Formats: sequence, structure tokens, C-alpha cells
Amino acid sequence: MKIQNSFRLGLFGGLGVLVAIVIGSGLGTLATILTYVGAALFLALGIDPAVSFLERHRFPRFVAILTVLVAILAVFAGLVLAVIPVIIDQVNKLIASVPDIVKTLTSSNNPVQKWWDGTLPWLPFATAVTNVQDYLTKNIATITGGVFSTVVTIGSGVFGAIIVLILTLYFVASLSSIKRGLYQLVPATKREKFIDIAEQISKSVGRYVIGQGALGLANGILSFLFFSVLLLFGVNIKYYALLAFIAFLFSLVPLVGTITGSAVICLLVLLFNGWPTVIWPIFYYLVYMQVEAYVISPNIMNRAVKVPGVLVVIAALAGGTLLGVLGALIAIPVAASVLLIIKQVVVPRQNEL
Repeated sequence: MKIQNSFRLGLFGGLGVLVAIVIGSGLGTLATILTYVGAALFLALGIDPAVSFLERHRFPRFVAILTVLVAILAVFAGLVLAVIPVIIDQVNKLIASVPDIVKTLTSSNNPVQKWWDGTLPWLPFATAVTNVQDYLTKNIATITGGVFSTVVTIGSGVFGAIIVLILTLYFVASLSSIKRGLYQLVPATKREKFIDIAEQISKSVGRYVIGQGALGLANGILSFLFFSVLLLFGVNIKYYALLAFIAFLFSLVPLVGTITGSAVICLLVLLFNGWPTVIWPIFYYLVYMQVEAYVISPNIMNRAVKVPGVLVVIAALAGGTLLGVLGALIAIPVAASVLLIIKQVVVPRQNEL
């Protein structure tokens, strides 16, 4: 349509800008929902190879889906059952120690006050205690609000995990019909090529999820074996089964997961067992990270997704910056999909020119 009037041109241009703003604000409002949907679809594509494997071994699709999901839920139930007793135990110990702490701080032979007077003689201990009490009294609303906000955030995370789990159930159960519906939207002349590339991308995502899970499983099993060997030699690390599960869980996050999980585990060992014992896990994880980076991860990921190492780092950093943990998880299969499209679509077209 040819617009000759400058006013109409400006009007239509302004309406276009307003529509773009409305669409952008709508996407921003739905960002959380879109994140849930993206995470569920990603997990469904990762679960689908296991379901297809069971189907090839004469499992009905419903039974195959149920078997895989029960196995996944059993793993997370194990995590909950491992974490909750530790939290309850530590909270009970903290509550039981509060009277002793108060008695120690208020006694005349207060070791904290002696240390304070010897280290900071220019600041009276009574003045410091008074200042702390005044600060807590004046900022009690802010502190309470922060605690409440933390509780709400944890609750939102649990609610989000439940929503993702439910969406994953629906996506896994209807993945085939979703694909068929999507393929029908493509023109018939290009449908065969589109289906071929889409299936390759789907398989690549599934292999990546399985490969990342294998990395986490390797870290968790090796951590458990290491702590068990230490136990045989008389080094008893408390809650070592939970620590091994934390190693597995953090290793599911690309690049920084193993480093972050190792740091968390070492801090927990330092908290539970003290300084001499923490040397053992520090040494072990320094060695393990080298083995994972140069032996385990390349062998697994080269079979899962064929992406150059530099692109893996760039994609994971970009995805983590844009979408947080979810972005870091999906960045590598997205990079693999882009490379696949370039290789099978863009390059052949360039060669025909």
C-alpha cells in the first residue's frame, strides 16, 4: 500500500511503534511463564530419547513415560530425603546451643569480651554491643522484610519447579503430536528438509541432556566412592552421601557447575568437620576438575553435541547472562542447532550461488 500523505505515514509509523512496545511489554510480563515453558520443553526433549529407548524394547509409550518420570522423581525424592534431615539436625543443634551462647556472652568471664579487649582496645566491648542492639532495633522491619522476601523466593522456586514438572509431563506425553502439528505449518515443498533438520536438532538436545546428566552422575558416584574410601581410612566426613548428591546436582550446570559445587562441598566439610579434614576434598576436587575438563567431558560431549570448545564457552556465558541458569543449560544445544542449520541450509545455498 502506497501512503502519500506524510501525516498518515507518521500515524502508521507511530502505531507500529506502539504495537512493538505492547508486544515487548507483554513478553516481559510473560517472561516467567515463557521460562517455565522453555525449561519444560527442554527437559521433555531430553527425556524423549529415554522414552524412545524403552519403546524400542516393547514398552507402551504411556508405560515408558511413566517409568522414566518415576525414575526422575525418585532421584529428586532422594535429594529431599537427604537434605531435610541435615537441615533439621543443624537447626536443632543451633536452637539447643542458643542458651549456652547467651550464657557465655553474658558471663563475667566472657571469652569474646577478653578477645575483643585484647584485639580492639580502642573500642569498648559494651559500646559495640550497644551499637549492635541499636542497629537491630532500628532495622528490625528491614531485616524481617528481607527474611520474608527470602521465604517468598524459595516458595516461588518450589512452585516454579512443580509447574515445570507438570508441563514436562504434558510435553513428553504429547511431543509426537506437537511435532506433527508444527511440521504441517511448513510448506509441503520444504517440509521434508525441515523435518530432517528438526529431528536432528531434537536428537541433539536429547543427547546433550543425557550427556550432561552422565557428567553429573560421574561426579556424584566418584565423590561418593572417594568419601567412602576416606571412611575406610578413618576420615569420617559427615553427611558424605548428601555431599555426593550436591556434586551430582551442581555438575548438571555447564562450565561453572563443577567448580561451584566443589566450593560448596568444601565449605560444608569445613563447617561440619573442621580445618584438617577439608584438605582431602580440596585436593580431590582439584584433581577431579582437571580429569573432567580434559578426559571425561570431551569424550561425553563430543558424542553428544559436536560444538567447538570456544563456542561452548561463549554460548554458555551468553546464555547465562541472558537467562541465568536456564540460559546456561540451553545455550550449548542452541549453539549446536545453529551450527547444524548453517551447515545444512546456509552453506548449501551459498554453494549454489
